[in-house]
Amino acid sequence: MVKSKIIAEGAESHIYSGNLFGFNLVIKYRHEKKYLAKELDQLLRSQRTKTEARLLATARLHGINVPAVLLVRRHALYIERINGKTLNEKPNTSTVALSEILKHAGRYLAQLHSIDIAHGDYTPANIMVDMQNKVWVIDFGLSLQTASLEEKALDILLMKRSISRKAFRAFIDSYSRHCAKNSAILGRLAEIEKRGRYQVRTLLAQQPPNS
Repeated sequence: MVKSKIIAEGAESHIYSGNLFGFNLVIKYRHEKKYLAKELDQLLRSQRTKTEARLLATARLHGINVPAVLLVRRHALYIERINGKTLNEKPNTSTVALSEILKHAGRYLAQLHSIDIAHGDYTPANIMVDMQNKVWVIDFGLSLQTASLEEKALDILLMKRSISRKAFRAFIDSYSRHCAKNSAILGRLAEIEKRGRYQVRTLLAQQPPNS
């Protein structure tokens, strides 16, 4: 029997802290979306749950520090609980330690991209440091199995927009060293950023004077 309590609520799922036979775990339950037809809703929730479990298992198989999947139910994952803090929770780290954490984060993202997994939400909120200062990647709820340069570049862009320039330098240097296709992906990143700047300039140009 699993004893659990809710610890977070999101648009896609609710997260519970649980205990099964003395083993601490996290339960990620994809909740129903009332605006979808029931059959479609159940199908999408089931497919996304299976995909997340598969990608977590694949990442772990390739040596990336991700939580172990302990049990897969139709709309829920039972996952190993990592005791630690995410980077956006500001774990007690010095500048040097932060640089080392981001080097790990860069390497892990490079490894994910090398096996054609785009994380989908690669931000400090999903990089965790445990009590032994081991770095983990969590929450594969938006992850995709894809060769898309665009999706991989967006992973990098999300991190770039979330951390300082100095911190990003440590991250991207590590990523580039460990990703064989880094030139193509970083080239696409530059294209995306140019598109963004162009869109901003276009919107400004369309505004009437004194607006």
